[in-house]
Amino acid sequence: MARYARMAGWGRYLPEKVLTNHDLEQMVETSDEWIRTRTGIHERRIAGEDETTCTMSLAASRDALDVAGVKADEVDLIIVATVSPDYSVPAVASMVQDRLGAKRAAAFDLRAGCTGFVYALGVGAQFIATGAYENVLVIGAETTSRFVNWEDRNTCVLFGDGAGAVVLSASDVPTGMLSCVLGSDGSGWDALYVPGGGCARPLSQAVLDQGLHYLRMDGKRVFRFATRALATGVRRALSEARLAMDDVDLIVPHQANTRILDGARKALRIPEDKMVVNVDRYGNTSAASIPIALCEALEQGRIQDGDNIVLVGFGAGLTWAAAAVRMGVPETIPQLVSWTFVPLKNETVASAKSLFKSIGLAATVLLGALSIPFFSSRRDRD
Repeated sequence: MARYARMAGWGRYLPEKVLTNHDLEQMVETSDEWIRTRTGIHERRIAGEDETTCTMSLAASRDALDVAGVKADEVDLIIVATVSPDYSVPAVASMVQDRLGAKRAAAFDLRAGCTGFVYALGVGAQFIATGAYENVLVIGAETTSRFVNWEDRNTCVLFGDGAGAVVLSASDVPTGMLSCVLGSDGSGWDALYVPGGGCARPLSQAVLDQGLHYLRMDGKRVFRFATRALATGVRRALSEARLAMDDVDLIVPHQANTRILDGARKALRIPEDKMVVNVDRYGNTSAASIPIALCEALEQGRIQDGDNIVLVGFGAGLTWAAAAVRMGVPETIPQLVSWTFVPLKNETVASAKSLFKSIGLAATVLLGALSIPFFSSRRDRD
C-alpha cells in the first residue's frame, strides 16, 4: 500500500524588530522609492541580539507540533533548511532536537539556498514513503541579516529573518505530497554566494578587510534564472502529480522580488489571487520564505482541506524545486464519501467548486492511489 506524507501541522516565527525602507535611508545610500520599484519590499524583520536560527526554528517547530498534535518524542527526523546556521559545526537541527526534547529523532541540516525548504520536504517525504519514519519535522529558518553588508544597497535592502516549519506525517490516504521535482544549474554557483569563510578562503584578517565574508549577488543573473525556474518548476510538479493548472488552488512561491513573481505569474497565466505574495512585509527570508508564506495563507483561510497547492522556489546553487501538495487529513477526507444534494441555483460559484472538489476527492479515496505517483526527482537539463 502506498504511503503519503501529509502536512499535519505548521508554524512560523518572525522577529519583532521591523526595519523599514525609511530606516534604511538613514543607513545606506538608497530610498524607499528605489527599493519598492525594484523589489516590491516595504519592510523586513530583523532578529534581535538574543535570537538565532536555532531559537526561531524552535518557536516555529513548537507551533507546528501543536497544530499536528504530535509530541516531540514522536518525531523521527528533523531537517533544517538554512544557509545561516548558528555555528559552522554542529548542525542547527541537532540543537533543535535537544531543545525540543525529540530524543529519538535523527537530525541534519540541508543547504540549498532559498530552495532549501522544498528540497527538505522532498527528502522528508521520501523517508515516509519508504516506511522508515512516521513523523518528520521540516524547518526553513534564516538569520541572513548577520551576513549581509549593510553598506551594500544591492543586497542589504533585500533580506530579512524568520522561520517556518511543517510536520509531515505518514498517511495511507492520497493526500499531502503528490510530487516533488528538484533541479540545479551549478554553472551559476557564483551568482549568489559568500566568497570567504569556507575552506576555499578561510576566515582571516584579509577576508574581513576585503568584506569577503558578506553575501554577494549578481542580480541580473539571478533574475533571469528565477523567472524561468519558477514557471518550469510549477509545470513539472503538476505534470508529475497529473494535475492541470486549473486544479491548482494556490501557488506559494519563494518570496524574493515582486518583479520575479509577476513574471512567473504571467508565464503561468494565472490571476493575482492564485499566488501568495508577502515579500512586501518580510523581504527575502531565504529558506524560511515558503513556509512563512504557507502558514500565513493557512491563517488567512486561503487554503482549505482538499485544496491543491504548489510550493516552488529558487536559490543559490543555482537551485530550483517545486512540490505539488494536497491539503487535508485522513480523518476528514473519507467523510466526503457521504453524499448530500446541494441545490446549485442557491449556491455561489465557490460553493459549487467545493462540492465538485469533494466528489473528486471521495472518488480518489475509493479508487486508491495507484494512478498518482508519489514522488519523482529530476535535474533541470535545459
